Amino acid sequence: MAAFIAKQMVGSQLNAVKGGDGGDDETDKEKEEEAERERQEAIKEAEDRRKEKHRKMEEEREKMRQEIRDKYNIKKKEEVVEQAPQEEPNPLMRKKKTPEELAAEAEQEDLDDFTKLKNSIETQVNEIKTQIEGKCSLQ
Repeated sequence: MAAFIAKQMVGSQLNAVKGGDGGDDETDKEKEEEAERERQEAIKEAEDRRKEKHRKMEEEREKMRQEIRDKYNIKKKEEVVEQAPQEEPNPLMRKKKTPEELAAEAEQEDLDDFTKLKNSIETQVNEIKTQIEGKCSLQ
C-alpha cells in the first residue's frame, strides 16, 4: 500500500514539473485531493489492522496466563483501584454533602461568628478601659 502511495506522489510531482497551459489546475487539485483521501484511508486501515493484531495477541497471552493459573491453582490478582477524593473544578459536579457534614459546617460557622463577636467586644472594652485610665489619674 505504501508503494502505491509513493507512486502516486511521484506521479503528481512529475505532472507539476511538466507544467502545462494552466487549465489542468482544477483536475490536478481534484486528483491530489483524491490521492490524499486514499492515503488517509490506507493509513486508517493499517492502524485498524495493527490494533486488531495486538488485541488478538493480548487475548492469546491472557488465555495462556489463565491456563498457568489453573495449572498451579493461582488466583488472579484483582486490581483494587482506590480513588482519592478529588475536588472537582466544576462546582456543579461536586460531591453532595451529607446532613451531618452540613450540620458540622453550620456549627463551625456559628462558632466562628461567635468568636469574631467575642474578639471585637474584647477589643472595644480594652479601648474604653485605656481611655478611662488615661482620663483618671490616681494621686
